[in-house]
Amino acid sequence: MYKPNQKGKKPVNAGGEAIRVRTPRKADGEILGTVTKLLGGNHLSVRCLDNVTRMCRIRGKMKKRAWIREGDVVIVVPWTFQDEKGDVTWRYTGPQVDWLTRKGFLNAPKT
Repeated sequence: MYKPNQKGKKPVNAGGEAIRVRTPRKADGEILGTVTKLLGGNHLSVRCLDNVTRMCRIRGKMKKRAWIREGDVVIVVPWTFQDEKGDVTWRYTGPQVDWLTRKGFLNAPKT
């Protein structure tokens, strides 16, 4: 129930489990990856599930809204003209990463 003194806070999922999780769209060329290094200037090094390490940039829409750290799981859209670079379009939270692991979307890359 919303109370006026809460100043716009939304209710939190008390169970700590992910209700809806955005999955990568294969038609758009999206792929899952793990952030390995922060490079500065909105650039990151991301190890993708196809065993390619890409230099990625954070989309303008995400720059101030989602803070990305090393070890975070993200969705990457590789560039069509340069496969070793891409754009980060989504960052997953802890419960969402657990859900992805349980459902088989997130498998550790084989080196």
